Amino acid sequence: MKKQRAKIIGIARHRLSTDGDGITTLVAFHGCPLRCRYCLNPQSLGDGSRFREYSPQSLYDEVRIDELYFLATNGGVTFGGGEPGLHLDFIREFRGLCGQAWQINLETSLNIPTSNIEGLLPVVNTMIIDIKDVNLDIYRNYTGVANDLVLNNLRLIAEAGRQSDCIIRIPAIPGYNTDTDREASRMALEVLGFDRFDLFTYQIRKH
Repeated sequence: MKKQRAKIIGIARHRLSTDGDGITTLVAFHGCPLRCRYCLNPQSLGDGSRFREYSPQSLYDEVRIDELYFLATNGGVTFGGGEPGLHLDFIREFRGLCGQAWQINLETSLNIPTSNIEGLLPVVNTMIIDIKDVNLDIYRNYTGVANDLVLNNLRLIAEAGRQSDCIIRIPAIPGYNTDTDREASRMALEVLGFDRFDLFTYQIRKH
């Protein structure tokens, strides 16, 4: 069996109700299939040589220091990035180590192979999905790629009856979409049965 290892760009402890229920630890993976114009975590792209590589066991050993907080608040670990959905086997092995008592959340773009989502659905409790925009042209202009996988994965999640376990983030992206576009995205997702939405505006950092 192949030993799982992944580069982690950051671990943030004691996050309260920002990445799922209770107190969570955010673990951010290196690597992402998107090239968003306003990337919120540019360190997840390019050369990852400066970041520490973890195995599921070494990550578990590091984050378990907060297990009492997780158990007391129904919290746990939120995997973000980058794109955590690219690390299916790593996350499945981590779940085997922490057991079912911790919540495992996924902050994802869903722009990953459908087989990865099929494998992750039994493992994760909550998916926090940054949808960008349902409109193909808007999505491609902003991310540089198409959203076919995103839409297919949303349908897969809906067919599995897991809509209530998803929080859909629909951002207003300055220069790329409008409130009308965002409402159209929300309505299209409601047709699939999703009803938990986080509408916000990207804050563009000036460098």
